Amino acid sequence: METHTKDQVAATTLDATPNLLTPPSTMAEKLKMVGPGIVVAATGVGTADLITSIVIGTQFGMTFIWAIIVGSILKYFLNEGVGRWHLASERTMVQGWQQLGKWATGYFGVYSIIWGFVYGATAASTSAMGMYAMFPIMPVWAWAIVHGVAGFLLVWFGKYQLFEKVMTVLIGVMFVTIIGTAFLFLPSIGEFMGGFVPRVPDGSFMLMMGLIGGVGGTITMASYGYWLAEKKWTGPKWVSTMRIDIKVAYILTCIFTIAGLIIGAQFLFGTGVNLRGDQGLIDLAALLGQEFGTPMKWVFLIAFWSAAFSSLLGVWNGVPYLFADFVQTMRQKKDEPRRIVQETDKSYRFYLAWLTFPPMILFYFGKPVELVIIYGALGSLFMPFLAISLLILLNSKRVSQPLRNKALPNIVLVACLAMFAYLGINELVDILFK
Repeated sequence: METHTKDQVAATTLDATPNLLTPPSTMAEKLKMVGPGIVVAATGVGTADLITSIVIGTQFGMTFIWAIIVGSILKYFLNEGVGRWHLASERTMVQGWQQLGKWATGYFGVYSIIWGFVYGATAASTSAMGMYAMFPIMPVWAWAIVHGVAGFLLVWFGKYQLFEKVMTVLIGVMFVTIIGTAFLFLPSIGEFMGGFVPRVPDGSFMLMMGLIGGVGGTITMASYGYWLAEKKWTGPKWVSTMRIDIKVAYILTCIFTIAGLIIGAQFLFGTGVNLRGDQGLIDLAALLGQEFGTPMKWVFLIAFWSAAFSSLLGVWNGVPYLFADFVQTMRQKKDEPRRIVQETDKSYRFYLAWLTFPPMILFYFGKPVELVIIYGALGSLFMPFLAISLLILLNSKRVSQPLRNKALPNIVLVACLAMFAYLGINELVDILFK
């Protein structure tokens, strides 16, 4: 009978299969392999980021270009930390949380169930709004069901390669349409460069903090390592390729968000138009149509839908990995060897179904107040939870010395922790006392 030493059990790897790929050595080769980062960008940049950047541009012009850049840098370090933990330790984030203590895995377990139920309804409804604005042939709730089921079927039957291709197409459509729209409203060089100077006008502090904190960040950041494993990027030798991959992701995210700011600043600044929530993007599409004709309205609606549906697909594919890993971690016996989480695992498919079907109840009855309160409370604490997890894990002996945090990543992660804790506390106060 085969036996496993303590070291073998402790160093449970992400993938038990041989890694047949050789990491690329040149920058050109690394850029050709970019993929998981595109998925992160497409998932993280949703309609919320777009509406936030447009609203801030509408109110404060080009003032906050610097905040978008800062937000992209902070999210790069967070996502790079997730990828480096997976590759350097050859353990998943869930395994890392397990090593932090039962409180960490317990928090994630509770969070994932409540978050998945509410987000499943939200993501499907947002995608449906864009489709309904283009094709009002059936109610929004019916389009929401179509989108939820479409995401379910694509992930259930499709392989990662198909998923990545679909996400690449969606992000391509999203970026081309939004950036193309922004080119209609290009500011002067002086006005644009003025946005790089850090300043915070009166009454804009919380909007500025929300913009920094919201640039391309979701729970799917913690799923990044599973997408690396799908590409067979395993082990420390892939760290440099991973860093290029995630840099491309956040450069694209930064450009996209700045484009939204330009649209708000140059098209709506000083008009008094008030855009609220996802419906605000539909209203903006109508305004663009009035100004530039029906084709422009359709271009923006397609961008809205692409942003919404790409976020749905990214969550439908990525977060079930985390849940399935959590289930395996909870069930694993002390000396039992660990295996890689697969899309065919029962727990993966259970969570995929959990995201898709139970939330349909909310299409009819709305979101119960108590559920929204719990969801908001847990959600406001996830990003600081991720930041403190990375601070502990990447400074520990679980990672080899060359790949542990240096001074700069530690400083940035502490700044992330402070910022997200501040935003989280404010959100909790708003939820509980307003």
